[in-house]
Amino acid sequence: MKEATVTTRTAPRPNGPSTRGILFVHSAPTALCPHIEWAVGGVIGSAVSLDWTPQPAQPGTFRAELSWTGAAGTAAAVASALRGWSHLRFEITEEPTPSTEGSRYSFTPELGVFHAVTGMHGDIMIPEDRLRAAMIKASRGETTLELEVDKLLGKEWDDELETFRHAGEGAPVRWLHQVV
Repeated sequence: MKEATVTTRTAPRPNGPSTRGILFVHSAPTALCPHIEWAVGGVIGSAVSLDWTPQPAQPGTFRAELSWTGAAGTAAAVASALRGWSHLRFEITEEPTPSTEGSRYSFTPELGVFHAVTGMHGDIMIPEDRLRAAMIKASRGETTLELEVDKLLGKEWDDELETFRHAGEGAPVRWLHQVV
């Protein structure tokens, strides 16, 4: 597939301390690839041209990775820009800064968006009120604690995306820095 380069004008960008992250587009149909580049470029503030490779886990789709540097909140803005497209699977991570937590967003057409706050080592951090709610539901017999914790950790998204993650092992990663 030929790479598409889309030049974007300066777009509104998240404010905050500088951080970095990685966008993993696990599967996208050919026709959607240039639109993904345009949407991500609009958030990052500079043109994006990804190296698209075939996704063996779903013939007819492509995958790409992009390492980025930008303001805290960039991952949320990219996830918002991409979440409305069906037939797209992606994840985007954002490292924590001294004043912000990290983030991980996962998206599948069937499940929608999963968001988790992550710590400095990439572990998902679950707020105590959500853990208490899970324990209460389990103690009432509405569910099991294991099922509730799996929901809090995004297990359904991990299960669906795992095949696509492994199919992309060894693929090139490109770095892109946000225009300030």
